[in-house]
Amino acid sequence: MPELKSEYLFTITVGVAQFIDVGQTQFGTRHIDLLGPGSFEGPRLRGEVLAGGMDQKLVRSDGAMTPNVRMMLRTDDDALIHMYYTGVRHGTPEVMQRIADGEMVDPSEYYLRNAPFFETAARKYEWLNRIVSVGVGRRLPDKALYDVFEIL
Repeated sequence: MPELKSEYLFTITVGVAQFIDVGQTQFGTRHIDLLGPGSFEGPRLRGEVLAGGMDQKLVRSDGAMTPNVRMMLRTDDDALIHMYYTGVRHGTPEVMQRIADGEMVDPSEYYLRNAPFFETAARKYEWLNRIVSVGVGRRLPDKALYDVFEIL
């Protein structure tokens, strides 16, 4: 069986500008995070996360949370990159409640992974259009932080 290999792309940090609790729907409990500004930095690209992104989170009946995120990145050389992902965050009910309450929770106490994809017209970064990546996340009281890796 082949070994799965990866290469570090960047670390991204983004804050929440507004939290909207939609409530219980037929799919689970829906929360909308309107994303504020942020930043990303890695060996091949760096820049800012533009305010105005959105995370349409769903807390499922099994207690896991699935993000549905859309955001725009602007590199330090002014290229625009659309980044979108889904994933899963889960832990014990107590840990998930502590995260929801805005507490600082050690990432070893929960699982937070996502699968980012990218779309850009910038020739310098068009390689992003053709990769699969994985983000390993940490939820901080006022923002989310992900280390993103290209799967080789």
